[in-house]
Amino acid sequence: MPLPRRVVIALGGNAMTGPDGSATPGAQRDAIAVAAGHVAEVVATGVQVVLTHGNGPQVGNLLVKNELAAHVVPPVPLDWNVAQTQATIGFTIADELDAGLAARGLSQRTAALITRTLVDAGDPGFGAPTKPVGRFLPREAAQRFIDLGQVWEDRGERGWRRVVASPEPLSVVDVPAISALASAGFVVVCAGGGGVPVVDDGRGSGALRGIEAVIDKDLTAALLARELSADTLVIATDVPNVMVDFGTPTQRPLGTVTAAQLREHAAAGQFASGSMGPKVDAALRFVDGGNSPGGGRRAVITSLEHISDAVSGDDVGTVLRR
Repeated sequence: MPLPRRVVIALGGNAMTGPDGSATPGAQRDAIAVAAGHVAEVVATGVQVVLTHGNGPQVGNLLVKNELAAHVVPPVPLDWNVAQTQATIGFTIADELDAGLAARGLSQRTAALITRTLVDAGDPGFGAPTKPVGRFLPREAAQRFIDLGQVWEDRGERGWRRVVASPEPLSVVDVPAISALASAGFVVVCAGGGGVPVVDDGRGSGALRGIEAVIDKDLTAALLARELSADTLVIATDVPNVMVDFGTPTQRPLGTVTAAQLREHAAAGQFASGSMGPKVDAALRFVDGGNSPGGGRRAVITSLEHISDAVSGDDVGTVLRR
């Protein structure tokens, strides 16, 4: 199979934390170093690589800090949290990936970009927040943040948990800068955590403002890949293939599939909304770009250690073609 010209790789949360889920700085750096080695192998094939990533544990840590310090300093909004975690993860990936590239004798270097994603201020998600974030708290502790305008839900025995809007991504605002950096030879780290959510400020000037929300990282990855006219989208997760009949005696991995087959499995409820569902949806959205400008060609869902093979052939992962 001919190598693609430009690839978008979306790293899952397992690439950002330790094997036991630890999110200490040391565990995060060690995990990112491993991920960077796999990404460097893809760069070594000569394709342009644009990298995006999750940020769930990191945003969760910041939210806890907000809660613990709320009596001293005002909590910062979610868009600030996303931007802060983009910066922290971005510079850590840049350090580790630059080292991985240099170790392979490659001249490319890494650029991390704080990236905004446009959403609609009228998106239905803002009227009915459903995305849980942060930790569970007793009702009395949650009330302090409810009084600040946050939405919290009673989740039974575990306590109360904050829920926020998760609107549809409409466009990645900073695609021109991402494309310019990639064309100049940089491996670009961008759109982390789905991007910093922004909306039109409503004054007709085209200016943007941040808004309290989190955007699904996989859906933004698909949008980013389409807007960059990428040939391939690789979604790296913690399993080598998408599974059907998961956890049953008839469990089996999916290899190369058509969009119709994947939709049929999705309609049958095969993919959980909190795990594989968004990844399958993202793969379909990318490939369904079809003949539109920037439309997708090929999407692969596989484990981190297989991403280099996923770029170069159809022998690993769950592969979806146009």
